[in-house]
Amino acid sequence: MERYKQEFIEFMVDCQVLKFGEFTLKSGRKSPFFMNAGAYVTGSQLKKLGEYYAKAIHDRYGDEFDVLFGPAYKGIPISVVTSIAFSELYGKEIRYCSDRKEEKDHGADKGSFLGSKLQDGDRVVMIEDVTTSGKSMEETVPKVRGAANVEIVGLMVSLNRMEKGLGGEKSALEEIREKYGFDANAIVTMGDVIEHLYNKPYKGQIYIDDALKKAIDEYYAVYGA
Repeated sequence: MERYKQEFIEFMVDCQVLKFGEFTLKSGRKSPFFMNAGAYVTGSQLKKLGEYYAKAIHDRYGDEFDVLFGPAYKGIPISVVTSIAFSELYGKEIRYCSDRKEEKDHGADKGSFLGSKLQDGDRVVMIEDVTTSGKSMEETVPKVRGAANVEIVGLMVSLNRMEKGLGGEKSALEEIREKYGFDANAIVTMGDVIEHLYNKPYKGQIYIDDALKKAIDEYYAVYGA
């Protein structure tokens, strides 16, 4: 595993973005782990987050794209900080764009989008916090493709939960690849997280011990892809 991925796992733990215990997800699933990107709240945290996304996107997609699209709401700050990091790390100016939950009907920036307007020929990388079932893409992809004749290069999320998607068999990221015809990846997977933290102390604490590992295994026996 690349060093920046190990550091990203530790970064999520430090920021209390990745937590372990008992959680009820939006889908109703009872999960032994939970990831909340809304817990990145300081300037230094957001700066680092953008850098991790930029590194992962550059590793996977290079710099041959024009726009980072972050769906509202959590995707908005992620797309902004990642476009800044891309400029600083790789010297490439990438525009950011996000959608609005409610269309703005007045002013110079009225419409359904924030940031740069999507233009014919744009190559777009979608960017999200986490994809559990892939449901968010059902709303976002038609919006992006309906705004202009764009090419969606791929999707990058921070954590691949490695769970069944809406179809109930394949992972959400695999379903997205098949349904929409573009690549879908994550900075790290839960497999990476387990590999890095299971029975290994981090700052004097064991985050994934035998009992939690058993709970995760049982969860994946039901919901794992």
